[in-house]
Amino acid sequence: MARSHAVKPGPSSERAVILAASERDAVKTAHLIKEAGYYANICGDLAEFERQVASGAGLAIIADEAIRTADLVGLTRWLNEQPSWSDFPIVLMSEKGGPERNPEAARLGRALGNVTFIERPFHPTTLVSLVAAAVRGRRRQYQTRQILEDLTESEDLLQTALDAGHLGALELHLPDFELEASPTCKTFFGRKPRGPFTYQDLLEAVHPDDRARRSETVEQTLRTGADYRIEYRIIWPDGTQHWLDVRARAVRRPDGSIRSLVGVCSDITARKTAEIEREALLAQLAAERTALAELTATLEQRVEQRTADLMKEVAARERAQEQLRHAQKMEAIGQLTGGVAHDFNNLLMAVMGNLDLLRKRMPEDPRLRRLVDGALQGAERGASLTQRLLAFARQQDLRAVPVDLGALVRDMSELLERSLGPRITLRLDIPDGLPAACVDTNQLELAVLNLAINARDAMPDGGVIEIRLAAWQAKNDPALQPGSYLKLSVVDSGTGMSPDVLKRAIEPFFSSKPVGKGTGLGLSMVHGLAVQLGGALQLSSAVGKGTTAVLVLPVATTAPAVESPEPAVQKVKRSAVILLVDDDPLIAMSTMEMLEDLGHRVIGASSGPHALDILRSDQEIDLMMTDHVMPGMTGLELAAASRELRPHLVVLLATGYAELPDGTQVDLPRLAKPYHQDQLRERLDQLLGQGAGPHTAASADSLATPSNLSPSH
Repeated sequence: MARSHAVKPGPSSERAVILAASERDAVKTAHLIKEAGYYANICGDLAEFERQVASGAGLAIIADEAIRTADLVGLTRWLNEQPSWSDFPIVLMSEKGGPERNPEAARLGRALGNVTFIERPFHPTTLVSLVAAAVRGRRRQYQTRQILEDLTESEDLLQTALDAGHLGALELHLPDFELEASPTCKTFFGRKPRGPFTYQDLLEAVHPDDRARRSETVEQTLRTGADYRIEYRIIWPDGTQHWLDVRARAVRRPDGSIRSLVGVCSDITARKTAEIEREALLAQLAAERTALAELTATLEQRVEQRTADLMKEVAARERAQEQLRHAQKMEAIGQLTGGVAHDFNNLLMAVMGNLDLLRKRMPEDPRLRRLVDGALQGAERGASLTQRLLAFARQQDLRAVPVDLGALVRDMSELLERSLGPRITLRLDIPDGLPAACVDTNQLELAVLNLAINARDAMPDGGVIEIRLAAWQAKNDPALQPGSYLKLSVVDSGTGMSPDVLKRAIEPFFSSKPVGKGTGLGLSMVHGLAVQLGGALQLSSAVGKGTTAVLVLPVATTAPAVESPEPAVQKVKRSAVILLVDDDPLIAMSTMEMLEDLGHRVIGASSGPHALDILRSDQEIDLMMTDHVMPGMTGLELAAASRELRPHLVVLLATGYAELPDGTQVDLPRLAKPYHQDQLRERLDQLLGQGAGPHTAASADSLATPSNLSPSH
């Protein structure tokens, strides 16, 4: 027998592993195999035999008496766990023949699998023949292993190529249209790599506008066998749109019919987006070229027009920047003015309170009374000045309600005519059917009177003042919210203002009048009032052509309330216990003196927490009077906290400052600083006469208009 090519022990070994009952039989068997040209290893026991087989072998030769009573669990486990290409051959030597005559042989055959039986005694040629057949079979198994490894490597290479090209693989099996898609392919459709994905899912993912074109391409491929190639849009489950490039080729059966379409797909969203943008850019470029050709024909004319437009834009930008700078300047002045006015109000409160008390207690000396009255008049003028400052700073206490402006101006006509004098003619232009405006009646009357007096002063030789009312819609005005407004215009035919004077007209303390003829606060007060109401003051003027001052006021959303007679204030004769809260010792002392002079018993507190400590006690308290602007806790916060302790306690907020939190619904009666003792007495009589309770504060709030804001001041 020719000697075959032998290999060394290892993963592809062809050696025979021998397990015999005796060493003599094992040596004899190994000698026969080696003489035939094959390798053979002798194992002394079953454990060594299992190690030899596991390390790699061509076949095993086993004597049945060597394993008859042995534990074959390890060997059978290895045989059962062989890879798919391996079916390890075993030659079993038995003295009682094969499984047809030997039940033990049958049992071993079932346990060991690929077993060939040889009965002893046997001819050496028979053994060599069985070994040769087993080796040949083992070689074919090794070849199968190599083929499988090559296929696996090819598949890995193909998958690497697909991954490198960002391609997904798919196969459509016919005629049932069963889709088999790779994980990458599924991700291109917005699906999970390991999730289900059917042909119906693919059809539903195609963009509705591309379904007919795709269906036609598929039918053409199935009809002609031509390669399938198409680009179409798909909609992912999350609603986003993507582009796919799909290419496939028909695989035919032996009879020529198409068995399946096998191909690849790729996500070309980025490329298609770039192409679409490129096409749009080319279209835009073509349009620009056309426009350039048209532009060239009238270049000089267009250049002149564009230059004029640019100059207008530059001028408009400069005006806007100047307006912004002016607005920022006025805002800064307003903040400073408001703070100064607030502090000045507190000082005036102390001055007026002490003067009131002094006038009541001083001896009947006419000279002293004149001095005190003069001091009170000065304090009153100071109070009027602070109100104008607060109006300019947009921090005055307003009661904005729906008001019929036409009726208001008509009712003011007699007062205006008396104030303007006989040389001024007053004309009213008030159409019917105008909506109500949302304004503070007293402050608006004062503003109209100020504008009329300014117009009178601009006409020293007499003239005409016209007051007009008109509805107006704001759309693109940067100073106003879009909506409905009323314009109240005061037009004079006086000397007018130069551009420089007009630019500074609303600045506080600026006046073009001679010294002593004006405070410079009239227009600034009107401007602050208009802005605080949500409107604006618009001024236009030219030297020698007069001035037009326009108050733009927001239209009210409700109708004006029907006036009803005010209830008579019930005088309170009893002495009340009043908790006075103010952080300013000077004001606290003056107010306490006025309250005690009115017959009330006063408990002082210098802060909100101090007042709450008193409220937590058993002390009887009829009314709490508190300032608003205090460090640590404001008057509103104190009022809210006090209602948790004493729900029916009457609270009076004494303040001359309107800096309340945005959106705060104030249901407290208020007394504006500075106030006289008579005003304090009337307010307390009103509140104490109505009795305690939450409803009382809300109803009394409408009566809190300060009397020192009348036009006479």
